[in-house]
Amino acid sequence: MNKYLIKTIGGFINLISYVSPTYSAQIAVYLFSKPKKGKITEVESPFLNTATQESVFYKNIPIATYHWKGSKETVLLIHGWESNAFRWKDLIELLQAQNYNIIAIDAPAHGKSGNKIFNVFLYSECINAVTSHYKIDSIVGHSVGATASAISLHKYHSSIKKLVSLGAPSNFTGIINNYILMMGYNKRVTDAMNTYYLNHFDHEPDYFSAKNFLKGIQAKGLIIHDKKDRIISYRDALDISKHYKDSKLIRTVGFGHGLKNEQVYNHILEFLNA
Repeated sequence: MNKYLIKTIGGFINLISYVSPTYSAQIAVYLFSKPKKGKITEVESPFLNTATQESVFYKNIPIATYHWKGSKETVLLIHGWESNAFRWKDLIELLQAQNYNIIAIDAPAHGKSGNKIFNVFLYSECINAVTSHYKIDSIVGHSVGATASAISLHKYHSSIKKLVSLGAPSNFTGIINNYILMMGYNKRVTDAMNTYYLNHFDHEPDYFSAKNFLKGIQAKGLIIHDKKDRIISYRDALDISKHYKDSKLIRTVGFGHGLKNEQVYNHILEFLNA
């Protein structure tokens, strides 16, 4: 979507806000929550089909899970926005070589999972459903998947032993503000969006920050973030590290937001094996 079209849509939603701020917020949040990528491709299917596949339900939403069986601890892999379980292929193969019991999932509205929209709060509930179903020992999460994992652990006081956070945002406000800036929303839309989140998730977006959702988490943490990440600033990793008391921060340079690199995977394996 080009910048002109984005601003045109944003301007139209701004006009709606003068008639109905509530309706303008509904449209704005829907656009923000609707992934455009992340479905399974023909190239990705053969590898994912090597796993045992099962749907775990959160309410009426089927969450696709992929299970590669092993005799060691169970590791849950949580991808980020507009991705799917295939993004973990290289790490899965390394974990298989060490005989870990591996679960990967597709987020709601991604891959083979159900629903039309995605948000970090819904994702955190789905993660809780999966951790309960499979009795997970450790979680590896990328980007917003790592944030959703931390929120899930905070809310449900899970018995998860270890949490790996890759390129994760430390707060929800920054993500929303970037979206608001990109769309050019006015204050009426912005305020209505805050009210929408308060009504639907019991808190405004600024509540969902590292200082709040990392509070009380017992799992040991490994934070890996690239200094030149252009999607999520390295400052977010510093913020997470500050509030995540039992954690270690590893800085990489040149691996970008995806962090798909053997060096990163070796750090993860070393952490899981410790």
